Amino acid sequence: MIDTTLLNENQKEAVLSDDQYLRIIAGAGSGKTRVLTTRIVHLIEDEDVRPYKILAITFTNKAAKEMKERLSTMLHEEDEPRWISTIHSLCVRILREDISCLGYPKNFTIMDADDQKSIVKEAMKQLDLKDSKLTPGEVVGYISNNKTAQISVDAAKKMAGSFTDDTDKARIYEYYVNRLKEMYALDFDDLILKTVTLFSDFPSVLEKWQRRFEYVLVDEFQDIDNLQYQLIRFLVGKNASLYVVGDPDQTIYTWRGANVDIIMHFEKDFPNAKTIMLNENYRSTDAILRVSNSVIQNNKNRLKKELYTSKKNEDKVIHFGAESEEYEDAWIAGMIQKLHTQGKKYSDIAILYRSNYLSRGLEKAMIDLRIPYIIYGGIRFYERMEVKDALCYLRMIVTADDLALQRILNRPKRGIGGKTMDNIVEEARRNNSTMYEVLKANQIFSGKAKKTIEEFVSMIEGWKAIEREGKMPLDELLGKIFEESGVKAMCEADEEKRDERLLNLKALQEDLQNFTNDNPDLSLDEYLQNIALYTDRDSGEVSECVQLMTVHAAKGLEFDTVFVTDLNEGIFPNARSIEDSSHGMEEERRLAYVAFTRAKNHLYVCEAGGFSFIIQGPRQTSRFIKEMDHDYMVEAPGSFNQRGVISSSREARIFKNSFADFMSRKDDEDEIPSPIHVEQPKANKVKFKKGDTVIHPKFGEGIIIKVKREMLEIAFTYPYGLKKIAIFPGLKKKGE
Repeated sequence: MIDTTLLNENQKEAVLSDDQYLRIIAGAGSGKTRVLTTRIVHLIEDEDVRPYKILAITFTNKAAKEMKERLSTMLHEEDEPRWISTIHSLCVRILREDISCLGYPKNFTIMDADDQKSIVKEAMKQLDLKDSKLTPGEVVGYISNNKTAQISVDAAKKMAGSFTDDTDKARIYEYYVNRLKEMYALDFDDLILKTVTLFSDFPSVLEKWQRRFEYVLVDEFQDIDNLQYQLIRFLVGKNASLYVVGDPDQTIYTWRGANVDIIMHFEKDFPNAKTIMLNENYRSTDAILRVSNSVIQNNKNRLKKELYTSKKNEDKVIHFGAESEEYEDAWIAGMIQKLHTQGKKYSDIAILYRSNYLSRGLEKAMIDLRIPYIIYGGIRFYERMEVKDALCYLRMIVTADDLALQRILNRPKRGIGGKTMDNIVEEARRNNSTMYEVLKANQIFSGKAKKTIEEFVSMIEGWKAIEREGKMPLDELLGKIFEESGVKAMCEADEEKRDERLLNLKALQEDLQNFTNDNPDLSLDEYLQNIALYTDRDSGEVSECVQLMTVHAAKGLEFDTVFVTDLNEGIFPNARSIEDSSHGMEEERRLAYVAFTRAKNHLYVCEAGGFSFIIQGPRQTSRFIKEMDHDYMVEAPGSFNQRGVISSSREARIFKNSFADFMSRKDDEDEIPSPIHVEQPKANKVKFKKGDTVIHPKFGEGIIIKVKREMLEIAFTYPYGLKKIAIFPGLKKKGE
């Protein structure tokens, strides 16, 4: 018998049960990989199941590799299962044996993402769609969505109706499918689709594969889609055993097709199925689990379970509410610096956020305090494609340098080909001038290219004139550039990353607005120079660094200390889920649950006040913070839930710059850093009351909505919103 002394009672039952159909609900940090691998060892060593009769399906190469490595330490080499793989790798092995039934050779070609885009580009050229606004990435996404939904070319054509873009995409879809047939090639979607078709159309082939496997085990079962489930059900014959492991509370990929109802309603397809709950957590402290449980229990479409742990730690979850986004970022960076001086490794710390655009301020704060960091599974904010495009358009206004021009002259596409670009470069060299000066002279172009160049130059010169006049705020000018250049439309056309790219553009606008608000005497040129300071840093990999990532990227990872940022309505949960049905909100809550349960020992949940450019309104506390069990939480000193301390982003920077002084204090090692109190000029003798209209030298006109000692809560007009400000001589009543 295998050694089960390291398993708890529920884990032991999950390993040893002899039921034919088993659903293991494995909560976060409950040791599911240990259970899954030990189950396989039990089948081989105790039940005398032949290793080649066991099929274990995972959904990432990393998970498959980890499972193989664990089993290699637990079994003799000759007893190791031969069928442990991702679902796509499994399909390749099946198709290599039997795809000839579908008229394909066994050495069919597998297309990668670049190959797919090449076929789409070829299709657009052959179908005379060169001037279409469609991007190859957008069309590849469209084709993938149709395939996974099992929508044929003919059905796609009917659905397109008379809409030009949809009609064009359907035509490309048809070309793409036919071209792949000609090449005997399959893309990743085809691997599953063709395997399902093979099993559906050829019963003898299906029977052969059903005889091959007696035990089918599926990891991360909560993330499978309908087509994958169809494949799994085909593979499980009447006499085979199906063992699925997953957690409905961690279903966060419905936007990728994952269907939480599959694991929820498993017993409907397998009426005699047994469910075993793994709810003892070995990762997180009791306080972290209590807070996480209190949030996720608000979901209705879930199997009731509550994680618990025997891990003792008196530290509570720390909540921090900042007066502004910039102050939130500064506080997090300062807290990390504090922890590091106390001996915490940077690599033990992660900052999690709902969307990629939220990394902007955090990256700045990290750089300001010289904290090494990496963006896990992503790209730094100022290096993202659409952000670099927008910054290059701004550079055209200020310097019109050759590098900026080369990047954006044909972004979005204007029909400026490589040959035309070569001619521009050569003419600039010949005349010892810039490339933009060549465009302005417009002497080497003719026909359509000449008109395109004229329009481009006119657009740039128009923006330059607006910037020189200084009558339009720079963030509004940037919005105008987004519209007129086509950058915004280009982002909107990217079906796969549309929302993310548009949010990055909004975040850049907010960044420029904050810069001009805080530095009214500085120019656009100085803003661009400031950005250069943040982008001009060593890009080499650093092993000892803080990891910044989206919550989606954090799935499956764990860290000693986790900061979850921007827990505000419209951000986390995001605006779309709030507007969506209850299904959307439940997924957001699952996402929050995943974020919180990444933390092993220390969890910080952070939010910010002030006006948000992204949601176009004042920031409000996320419902997820309100749902938390506050008996297991503590407010960080300086959190706006306790008292107002910092009143503007300028003061946030004073706090940030003063943090070195705070760090040098000899205080209690476990103390949570409080914000540095900003020195205010001596208050004037004017008496302010609720309802007074006041004039602030920076924020303009506002109405007092609350008076508390020497602090005023004032509602200013767009874009500043609600602010808490200490009374000072520069604050005047209107009319005085």
